[in-house]
Amino acid sequence: MEQQRVPGELRPGDIVQLTDPKGHPHTITLEPGKTFHTHRGGLAHDDIMAAGEGSVVTSASGTPYVILRSRLEDFTLGMPRGATVVYPKDSARIVAACGLSEGSRALEAGAGSGALTCALLTAVGPSGRLVSFERREDFAQIAASNVTRWFGQQPASWQLRVGDLADAFAPSLGGADETPLTTGSFDAVVLDMLAPWDCLDSARAALRPGGVLVGYVATTTQLSRLAESLRLAGCWVEPRAEESMVRTWHLEGLAVRPDHRMVGHTGFLLITRRLADGAVLPPRRTRPAKGAYGADYTPPEPTG
Repeated sequence: MEQQRVPGELRPGDIVQLTDPKGHPHTITLEPGKTFHTHRGGLAHDDIMAAGEGSVVTSASGTPYVILRSRLEDFTLGMPRGATVVYPKDSARIVAACGLSEGSRALEAGAGSGALTCALLTAVGPSGRLVSFERREDFAQIAASNVTRWFGQQPASWQLRVGDLADAFAPSLGGADETPLTTGSFDAVVLDMLAPWDCLDSARAALRPGGVLVGYVATTTQLSRLAESLRLAGCWVEPRAEESMVRTWHLEGLAVRPDHRMVGHTGFLLITRRLADGAVLPPRRTRPAKGAYGADYTPPEPTG
């Protein structure tokens, strides 16, 4: 069990962010005896730990650096990448949309570089459960490395599977080292992949009635196809689509204005919830715009 920290204390293994006078951050993991080298001179890890969080250390050339322990947001933006990371603005919305809290059970398809995985694990806590699927072995290894680095070890609440969620509830799935997935045992499913509609049957099987499904896609074509696939299935509430944008501001005396650059479009979130078995969604009261589906379009009958 970890000893209680003294306020501001830094220990070996801590991930810290060193920020120079120009605001450029440098993320390092503290190790006794090591030195962080920059073009402005070296910074001894032992000196950083001795100074403590919130302090300022000076490099060999006299450049000051502010020391702060990294937040998950800082770590995410600087982590080694395989697949593109899910930005903090999106992972925060995903956690909120899923309604995750201590003890929740979640499933994700597309672990990628592990950025969203870290956010989900933080939300469900040690008493929760997260199962992550990743089709590519190399991406799974990167995700496992980043998650282990952030938490200091692989969390006991996490299970990483190399494979396809679309096959997860097939009778043939499973080996001696894998716990079978129980139908209806998850509170939320997140699909971060190119073709999330291929996994809707597995998502339905995984979720309890009322459970949340979030699809994270990059293009409007994917967004449209996923929405129509959900409607056609007939076992989901009407999906809602959104995107988040973050705009920082320049603050210099009375010169207060938006920055010229912003974190704009990164992906769309499509959010829906699972209906109970046998429940029939009431007909939509809104009418699509004329020509939205094409002149010869005939609405299909739901299959669920």
